[in-house]
Amino acid sequence: MHLVVVGISHKTAPLELRERLALPGDEAARLGCALHDGATVAEAVVLSTCNRTEVYLLSGDTGAAERLAVGRLAQRGGVDAAALEAAVYGARDAAAIAHLFRVAASLDSLVVGEAQILAQLKDAYQAACDEGCTSAVFNRLFRHAVEVGKRVRTETAIGERPVSVSSVAVDLARQVLGKLDRRVVLVLGAGGTSELTVKHLRARGAGTVVVAGRTLATAAALAGRCDGRAVCFDELDAQLAAADIVISSTAAPGYVIDRARLAGIMGGRRRRPMFLIDIAVPRDLDPDIGRIAGCYLYDIDDLQGVVAANRHEREREVAQAERIVDEEVGRMNDWLAGLEVVPAIAQLRGAVEGIREAELERLGGKLAELSPAQRDQVEQLTTAIVNKILHLPTVRLKELAAERDAYVYVEALRRLFDLDGAAAVPAGEPGESAQPPSRRAGQAQSKATLRPSPSPGASGQ
Repeated sequence: MHLVVVGISHKTAPLELRERLALPGDEAARLGCALHDGATVAEAVVLSTCNRTEVYLLSGDTGAAERLAVGRLAQRGGVDAAALEAAVYGARDAAAIAHLFRVAASLDSLVVGEAQILAQLKDAYQAACDEGCTSAVFNRLFRHAVEVGKRVRTETAIGERPVSVSSVAVDLARQVLGKLDRRVVLVLGAGGTSELTVKHLRARGAGTVVVAGRTLATAAALAGRCDGRAVCFDELDAQLAAADIVISSTAAPGYVIDRARLAGIMGGRRRRPMFLIDIAVPRDLDPDIGRIAGCYLYDIDDLQGVVAANRHEREREVAQAERIVDEEVGRMNDWLAGLEVVPAIAQLRGAVEGIREAELERLGGKLAELSPAQRDQVEQLTTAIVNKILHLPTVRLKELAAERDAYVYVEALRRLFDLDGAAAVPAGEPGESAQPPSRRAGQAQSKATLRPSPSPGASGQ
């Protein structure tokens, strides 16, 4: 079995495509269930955030798993699979583990060091786990990924002075408008991103903050925590007429404000400009709003310039975080290598034990004259010989489980002893017998484990 990741992110796909593949609420878990068919895919987790949609799969057929993931994503987004492939990235085994750990450590985020991705990853894993889409490998892998994210934030300063999409949006407003103390800010949406935005606005001295929500109760809850004022969406036109800055982050499936609506409002503002930042995916604000005179519209992709300006301050911490990721990838590979070694040892022992039993059965007539005590001695003798022969290989394999190239020795063992039954045994030769149950069980177990790549690589982006 192999680990596969397939996905798109802000690095490979434009906003128009990302918003079509965004999976709100429990849709990500439902897609994981659809992919988790038990035949091609043994385990599945789907992660969807404002900047990425990724599918993690455990499969014995990597090509089929990748095609299945791309096909499902294309179907979900209503796009052509061939066109989607141009924006999709993928990685397997150790490279896929490295990619997941970098995501957990926020090294692959639009804003390096932001904290939200770790919570989103935990939620995605928990949703998949609740749906029965994970088992031994992914349970260990994703819990390890969460620990990697925590370790990076603990051992580096990458999370100091937290930077998120919300804070970048506020920084962009300050760059364009200067001081915010006399500005009226209208925040659309009362969710977590909106709350972070309001906190950053207040920290930078914003004057009046108005929170608009679908219901007055949800807007009032946020407004009460930030000394702001709450309104319903029914009052939106009047609030837009008074606002200097509009920051939108709702979960609406379509545009909250279109061009025609805002054009009418701008006509009564006497050329007073409006600064709009849309940090929602799918977008809340009609892109054509940017064509209205006096409207300055920025979407989530426009924030990358601000991110780039701040990135150089974090490069030293990023380098330390990358070293932590590399170290943890090695530990995960060690664990996976152990999964490979255990069934190989079981297979070897089952195969040799099968030969011992078959030879005793073949000599059954000659042993018939022995007393029960003597037969018991023969059993003990042959079992002891088997144990002594297998002792050193067993010890060595367990020692090698911690090595990056442990799989090479496991493959050599399987081929030398024909543990997968590829070679036929000539009729009449010693050892000719049906494969014993213990050996079949060992084969089944080995096919349910993941073989890591020889060495960890970069993420597939």
